[in-house]
Amino acid sequence: KINTHSHNNNSTKKDVNLSKSSVKWIGEKVTGSHEGNIQIKEGHLHFNDNLFSGGNIVIDMSTIECTDLEGDSKSNIEGHLSSDDFFGVQKFPTASLEIIKADKIKYSKNKFNVSAILEIKNIKQNIEFDAVIEKDNAKVDLVIDRTKFNVRYGSGSFFENLGDKMIYDDFTLSVNLEF
Repeated sequence: KINTHSHNNNSTKKDVNLSKSSVKWIGEKVTGSHEGNIQIKEGHLHFNDNLFSGGNIVIDMSTIECTDLEGDSKSNIEGHLSSDDFFGVQKFPTASLEIIKADKIKYSKNKFNVSAILEIKNIKQNIEFDAVIEKDNAKVDLVIDRTKFNVRYGSGSFFENLGDKMIYDDFTLSVNLEF
């Protein structure tokens, strides 16, 4: 699974282990929060001379699940998140993160500042975040403004008078990659 090229730099591509990796989402609203999981469809990371340098992750949007509810409430929120109000999963079955560059943060053992392009609903946005890369593991917490990706339902930025139904624009993805 590891390709090494014989250039001057030793660049390696490592596949993400899908069964051991996870993406957890948390969305908050005025009255509380919900959380759940979403599956990675495929992914790989690039290393140059054993230093993290890039990669690509594709998310299967049809797998979005809510883990803090049960029964009807659970299937209702999952259906709603999949619908055109939110992620329009039928039209946009995948989302992706393309890592453009990664710079090791000075004086840190394993932290990288990462520049990437996040694509949700065919809309691309540049994002920056810090990643912690251990031997066979990468951890990232992303805070994403969903309105930048045309996910506007219940957003205070777009709708007035929502009272306590308002859902915050930022949601968090906690990504744990094993490779």
